[in-house]
Amino acid sequence: MAQRDTDTDDVEVTDDVEGVTRAVLAASRLLMAVSARSLAAVEDGVTLPQFRMLVVLSTRGATKLVTLAELLQVAPSTAMRMVDRLIAAGLAVREVNPESRRETLLTLTDVGRRTVAGVVARRRAAIASIVERLDPAHRAALVEALAAFNEAGGEPSFPVPDDAQAQALGWGEPGLTRDV
Repeated sequence: MAQRDTDTDDVEVTDDVEGVTRAVLAASRLLMAVSARSLAAVEDGVTLPQFRMLVVLSTRGATKLVTLAELLQVAPSTAMRMVDRLIAAGLAVREVNPESRRETLLTLTDVGRRTVAGVVARRRAAIASIVERLDPAHRAALVEALAAFNEAGGEPSFPVPDDAQAQALGWGEPGLTRDV
């Protein structure tokens, strides 16, 4: 159903929740395809859930398994299996927590850090290539629409200025489990 909005210089405003939902789902498929292609280049065949874990470790640094499981919203046993695979691939290591010798912390190896950086760089380049094909007016409208969408979903619209690492990854919040 369309409505006239006299405050927008007689531009027709459409309130079509189903149409917008379909458009967002289509964009989501495109972004998932971009993400999948950027991950496909990783030699060790890292899965999307494993990559999410790598990104959390990249932004948070040394992290306890229980904390990782909570951030990724998975059971600790699932997180442990993921960690074991990342360790076997040389992407992460276990270390004894210097503050509590009973605890183990998980950190990225140099290979793990390079993997995250490479995937993010490929994804950023692919998205930039798509965005470059938009005319400037559509780019501006997209920024505005996505900012509103993120706000409605409870996500920060743009990276937090003080977090350079998260900015480089495209996120502003260390608990970035929703969009990885």
